[in-house]
Amino acid sequence: MRMLERHFRVTTRYGGGFVESIDGLSGTANHLDWFYYVNGVEAPKGAAVTPVHRGDRIWWDLHDWSAAQDTPAVVGSFPEPFVHGVGGKRLPTALECGSGVSAACQRVSSEMTAIGVPIASQLLGTGSGSDSLTVAVAPWAQLRGEIVADLLARGPAASGVYARFTGPGGNRLQLLNPTGQVVMTLGRGAGLIAAVAQGSSEPTWLITGTDPAGVAAAARAFTAAALDDHFALAVQGTRQLPVPLEGLR
Repeated sequence: MRMLERHFRVTTRYGGGFVESIDGLSGTANHLDWFYYVNGVEAPKGAAVTPVHRGDRIWWDLHDWSAAQDTPAVVGSFPEPFVHGVGGKRLPTALECGSGVSAACQRVSSEMTAIGVPIASQLLGTGSGSDSLTVAVAPWAQLRGEIVADLLARGPAASGVYARFTGPGGNRLQLLNPTGQVVMTLGRGAGLIAAVAQGSSEPTWLITGTDPAGVAAAARAFTAAALDDHFALAVQGTRQLPVPLEGLR
């Protein structure tokens, strides 16, 4: 809170523990409020009791939460949380790769190496424990049995991700607006980069798609420049579509 107040005009509520407005922008009674993320993870407590650690990236976002009361994890702070971790603790990273996407998986591995993050490769669905981060690279059809994938399939109210796969084998990718309405559907070659977390567990990053071509497109977009300040990112070929899709009904 003190860090925020040093850089912006801030008003608070509930005894100074929660932010009401930043530089005159405030929430409304109609599901619009300030949320903040530390290294891409939604903070579980008010800013007044959250410590700042060296290297943390703190992102304040004013958004409509009518379709998702929580967005537990976002991709827009990449290369966090892989570089500085969560709560001041750097965590080990596991890379899980599906079949038929070896080139995409190698691209993701190379990007992690370039930002100085060592990774351990393991089989898809193995699970990496509660004190580690996972990056899963696979077509949606291979991820559907995973717990975090089930959250995404249930929509933003469960996952905080404004996109979901539908159709036989997940061959279509629906993109939603901030109120949870489907405004665009992508087919062959569509990919998605999203971070999903359940409860207090560490986030799992999904680099997935409707097919191997979609996974490849998502892997090419796995860069800080492409992901910057986005909750999640859908791609198709060279087209990049941050979700939720703002301004569309």
